[in-house]
Amino acid sequence: MGTGDDFGGRIAPYRPELLAYCYRMLGTVHDAEDLVQETYLRAWRAREQYDEARSSPRTWLYRIATNACLTALKGSGRRPLPSGLVTESEPLGPLVRGDDVPWLQPFPDALLGTGDPAGTVIDRSSLRLAFAAALQHLSARQRGALILRDVLAFTASEAADILGTSSASVNSSLQRARARLGETGFVDEDLGEPLAAEQRAWVDRYMKAFEDADVEGLKRLLTEDVLMEMPPMLNWFTGRDNYGLFMHWVFEKAGTDWRLERIAANGQPGFAAYQRAGEGYRLHTLQVFTVTASGISRTSVFQDPRVYAAFGLPTELDARGLPVG
Repeated sequence: MGTGDDFGGRIAPYRPELLAYCYRMLGTVHDAEDLVQETYLRAWRAREQYDEARSSPRTWLYRIATNACLTALKGSGRRPLPSGLVTESEPLGPLVRGDDVPWLQPFPDALLGTGDPAGTVIDRSSLRLAFAAALQHLSARQRGALILRDVLAFTASEAADILGTSSASVNSSLQRARARLGETGFVDEDLGEPLAAEQRAWVDRYMKAFEDADVEGLKRLLTEDVLMEMPPMLNWFTGRDNYGLFMHWVFEKAGTDWRLERIAANGQPGFAAYQRAGEGYRLHTLQVFTVTASGISRTSVFQDPRVYAAFGLPTELDARGLPVG
């Protein structure tokens, strides 16, 4: 493949898609970043052994990344969201923390960059939280087979090369993975390309209602069967009226003075919510929305310093909304 700058230049463009791949496999941004770094380190050390006649640089890098992911997943449990772990809660029931659960984390869209030619191969809809959560129900090899074949469109023989197995084994894993996804209730429509501008418009209206503490206004933007979950709390519930009850409680308990900053995660719109604290504002939650043609159907609320750090969010704002420190 070459050495020095030539080698580094040839493999560098694949970093964003490898990061997305490792995230899909692991469900955590921090571990995905570590494994992509490990992938590049292993590739550098093995650069003299690379045979361009046997596989493309992309396939070769995916083989290294997959081996790193499979090793990392040995003995580890899945990373769920509350709705995939426990039964539904009452909206005004006591909040129960699940700090011992390795929760699924959201993925910052900013990590994929913009204008990068390699970035054009990344299907951002396949990073959506619903799909990332569904993948957690699969074994590591089923996960790999499904992502490589159905998301990244590798051939069966290429996927077999990456996974270090046979095409027949890949096809068998793929069939089992598809069947398991069906059992979880996930459907292919969840991967449809969203209308980004329309989604942002729904969330913009939600943000305005939130800043006004307008619970009825929030409810009008929701689907009837809307779902709210909020890791690390185990609590989750469904229904527009339940959502309204909970938001009344939030504004009564946490006040009505908030600053909201837009974010984008998993190809979905969202915002960081800063609660009034003294003369300024303190980061309270990061919220990611699933939007359909009929309204917001899911709100995933994260309250985790590691998630905030992945998005580069300041923990405090001054009275003008500027970062403190």
